[in-house]
Amino acid sequence: MKIYTILGAGGSIGNALAKELIQQKRQVRLVSRSGFTLPGAKSVKGDLLLLNEAIDAVKGSSIVFLCAGLPYNYKIWEQAWPRIMRHSIEACKRANAKLIFFDNVYMYGHVKGKMTEKTPCYPNSKKGEIRAEIARTLCHEIKDGNIKAAIARSADLYGPYTSVNSLPYLMVFKRLMKGKKAQWLINEETLHTFTYTIDAAKAMIIMANNDQTYNRVWHLPTCNPGITGKAFIEIAAKELGVTPNYQVLSKWMVRFAGYFNKTIHETFEMLYQNEYDYCFDSSKFNSFFNFEPTSYPLGISETVNFLQSKDDAF
Repeated sequence: MKIYTILGAGGSIGNALAKELIQQKRQVRLVSRSGFTLPGAKSVKGDLLLLNEAIDAVKGSSIVFLCAGLPYNYKIWEQAWPRIMRHSIEACKRANAKLIFFDNVYMYGHVKGKMTEKTPCYPNSKKGEIRAEIARTLCHEIKDGNIKAAIARSADLYGPYTSVNSLPYLMVFKRLMKGKKAQWLINEETLHTFTYTIDAAKAMIIMANNDQTYNRVWHLPTCNPGITGKAFIEIAAKELGVTPNYQVLSKWMVRFAGYFNKTIHETFEMLYQNEYDYCFDSSKFNSFFNFEPTSYPLGISETVNFLQSKDDAF
């Protein structure tokens, strides 16, 4: 039986992936520094910053999903991400395992129009430069025939399991559920595409089990056109049965708050993603696999149901 290993278990996409794999009766191995556990999966402690631990964690795997998350801090990213990528690649090479790297769009920088798999990398942020570097590292290994791998690129996430680091959760769902005003960054009228976590997980499993997907970059299925912040808040409020009151945070407000909060400070260089339309196109994947992304009304409804559920098995 194939062993599906998730590097960076316990995060939003890692949990969504684990849920889908377990439901499909797959053999799942969860790798994290904390030893994070889920019913139906084997858990292994492993630090991807240490090559020997990465190799041990991946040993015997058939397919590896690199879904590691790091604190939202440029200095940590600069030191850790290149090592994590190199160690993950080496571990997969030694195990003869296929690798699916869950990636974001920071390396594209500010794109006028649609982001596609052919969009050139022109990062205009420090974190974008790091993401471009590690993507290039993997692409070079693929080109040289050293590894069978694919990049699964996602827009900003929303949906089940994103409560730790999702802005839609922190600024919309959580605040509305606590009786507070929702918040949105910079402009509530620009269009923003969001990838639904469950769609992303299902798509990555499809990729993992189809040889035609390897050695390529894929944009994970994402509903288009995007949604405005105002519409997102209104749908969420309706599902929660509350008034859609909200506040728009301007650039100067974010900058000021950043003096007191390191995470907010780190967010400032990424505000171009909220100032202008953010159009992530997944038509290549949708067409190739005949995949229909979840609509925003349905995804927001399912997210609310998940947040209100008493089932904490995942």
